Amino acid sequence: MQKLTFLPSLITALTALTLTSCSIVTAEEYEATALTSYTWQVKYANNLTNAPQPRIETFANASVLNQNGLKPSAAAVVGPDDRGLWWPTVPQKPSVDEVEQRKKPQEEAGQPELLKDVKYQLTYKDGEQQRTLPTNYEVYRQVVKAYPSRTPLELTLGVNDNSVEKAETIAR
Repeated sequence: MQKLTFLPSLITALTALTLTSCSIVTAEEYEATALTSYTWQVKYANNLTNAPQPRIETFANASVLNQNGLKPSAAAVVGPDDRGLWWPTVPQKPSVDEVEQRKKPQEEAGQPELLKDVKYQLTYKDGEQQRTLPTNYEVYRQVVKAYPSRTPLELTLGVNDNSVEKAETIAR
C-alpha cells in the first residue's frame, strides 16, 4: 500500500505541468478552415487475413476547403452535411484493372475502401504574427458562429501552444 503514497503528488505535478504548458490568447482576426476529403485506398499483402501491416496504395482523392462555414466556390461540392461541412463529389472508384496493376507477385489485393477525412485549422493574428494551428470540430464551429460579427475570441492553446483546444467569444 505504501507504493501509492506518491500518486497524489504525481497527479498534482502532471496537472500543474499540463496547465502551465497551455496559453490563452485573445484573437480579433481569425479564420477557421476544415479540409474535407475522400480518398480511395486498397490494401495489399501476401495474406490479407494475417498481415500485421499490409501495404496500402492510394488511388483517387478529392478535397474541398471549407472556410468559416461558408459554401466553398468549388463547382462540385455536396452539402452541407449534419455538421455544417461541405464535401467534394466522391472521386471515381479504382477499376479492377487499376487495382491489379499495382499488385505485386504473390500478393492479394483487398477491396477498394473509401476514406472520409477532415482536418481542422485555425489561423489567427497574435500581435504582428499570423499563426495557423490544428484544431478540432468544436473550435471550428465556435469560430464559424463568431465569424460573421467578428466577435473577439479567447483561444485556449494546447500543450506547447501547438494546437487550439478551445475558443470562447468575448463580450464587447
